[in-house]
Amino acid sequence: MDPDWLPFHPNPSKPAFKVPAGAVDAHCHVFGPAAQFPFAPERKYTPCDASKGQLFALRDFLGFSRNVVVQATCHGNDNRAMVDALVNSQGKARGVASVGRDVTDDVLQAMHMAGVRGVRFNFLKRLVDFTPKEVLLEIAGRIAPLGWHVVVYFEAQDLPELWDFFTAVSDNLATTVVVDHMGRPDVAKPVDGPEFGLFLKLMREHPNVWSKVSCPERLSKSGPTGEDGGGALSGPYSDVVPFAKRIVEAFPDRVLWGTDWPHPNLKGHMPDDGKLVDFLPRIAVTPELQRKLLVDNPMRLYWPEEN
Repeated sequence: MDPDWLPFHPNPSKPAFKVPAGAVDAHCHVFGPAAQFPFAPERKYTPCDASKGQLFALRDFLGFSRNVVVQATCHGNDNRAMVDALVNSQGKARGVASVGRDVTDDVLQAMHMAGVRGVRFNFLKRLVDFTPKEVLLEIAGRIAPLGWHVVVYFEAQDLPELWDFFTAVSDNLATTVVVDHMGRPDVAKPVDGPEFGLFLKLMREHPNVWSKVSCPERLSKSGPTGEDGGGALSGPYSDVVPFAKRIVEAFPDRVLWGTDWPHPNLKGHMPDDGKLVDFLPRIAVTPELQRKLLVDNPMRLYWPEEN
């Protein structure tokens, strides 16, 4: 693995917050093991191994019932490690794949049978090559008959440039579009400011757009101690709370949450996954909102046959 790679927390704490029965960790990953599932030659980072067994053990320890395993960029379009986790989950995991325009219909069907329910497209140049817009549209059209959704990953500063494209996609596709990590807002800017306001406008004007309110550890400037800049403590990742809480309360039926374990390519610190779970009641403050976020919404999107 890369010399500056931060391995996932070896001994996360037991959360004080008890998630509702049937809760879904709707954004997590597996890495390798590389000896069985080699990383992509074109990858931009080399992580530690993070196996399906370790993921499922963490799920049980934190009190969750199911996982949504998202294809990691270090594996490129080789989805074998993710699919292997799904088929060995005893029906407790669904997946989000990464594919190119050369993917065959037979491969898409096989992944569907394994539990894949979406395709992810990255718009972060530092992680992967920028997804050509025509490729997204073509693949989105091919997965629509399977009932899959589209996941997009971008940063808030790039949303003005992507606005016309994303709105056209959401308008023209009869599918859900899920935005990873609230579009990565700059939480040093006002929650009522124009940058975050543009993301809220995207969700408000396009009812098929959902958001994951995950990854405070990536977005926070105050960090795990929660210092407010003056030395006062207000709780871990407190500067992210207003942003996530705003989305949960404005769009309660279109939000998801996940641990992001094993926290790919994270710099600075490695979060305690138990503390991340304890972040949840700060952004979903009622039992009703907590159930929508952790149970109802992910079940509707990934296990609709059980609803």
